[in-house]
Amino acid sequence: MAKGSPQLEWCIVRLGEDHNWWVDETSDPVHWDVDGLSIIDPRQVDHIIELIEPLREYGFDSDRFERAFIPFRITKDLGKGKVRLARTKQPLLESEEKLFALPDVIDEENGPYADFLDHITRLRVKLINEQLDLEEKLTVDEVEDQLREAQNNDFIEGKAVHLFQEITAILDFMPAGHGEDDEEGDKRATEEDDDVPEVEDEDEEKLKNDSSLKWDDDEDEDGDDDDDAKSGEQDEDDEDGDGDEDEKPSRRRSRG
Repeated sequence: MAKGSPQLEWCIVRLGEDHNWWVDETSDPVHWDVDGLSIIDPRQVDHIIELIEPLREYGFDSDRFERAFIPFRITKDLGKGKVRLARTKQPLLESEEKLFALPDVIDEENGPYADFLDHITRLRVKLINEQLDLEEKLTVDEVEDQLREAQNNDFIEGKAVHLFQEITAILDFMPAGHGEDDEEGDKRATEEDDDVPEVEDEDEEKLKNDSSLKWDDDEDEDGDDDDDAKSGEQDEDDEDGDGDEDEKPSRRRSRG
């Protein structure tokens, strides 16, 4: 069904436990199945637009973005986490009003939303190959396979994949070993080391002799334990706090 069809004029959406918005009811139940149908909220729309910005120099097509989504504005708060939305003709990229965006998934394989996903995937691959020094160039098929595998795993586990997550999985995609999580982990470990205050010898002696910092069980221990403790403290100061974080899998809806 074409995006310009007049049947879909309003919808009722609810805020889920995952803090994402899901469609409960539409004015066109014949063509739109609301079972598991997600909708992108204004905050998420802004985030997607921000992630798209680096793709503009690689040939990003704004028209494909606009065709991929049906914009809605808020008309009434129904209470209990539900809101009524009305369709609007305002373009998402130019509107100053906070708009919801419903991906046009009537034709999941060849529709405008599917075309948009293919478009940003190709541009993301192009960006990565140009900016990263990879031994072998990344291909669109490799990225799609990784994203599809992650999404299929979520499906097996019974997890509902919100379309916002599907889009950002593409726009945030990085090859293994080049993710921001690895860089952030190294940076955070370095900052933690920098934050450890150095204890002067004089201050260390004062702390060691401060009776208020001793427990009763320590009073019967001999002086060798004090030397061992001091040596242990010095060893801890010399050790790094480096730790690698597990890379979170990306998710993408399977259209095949």
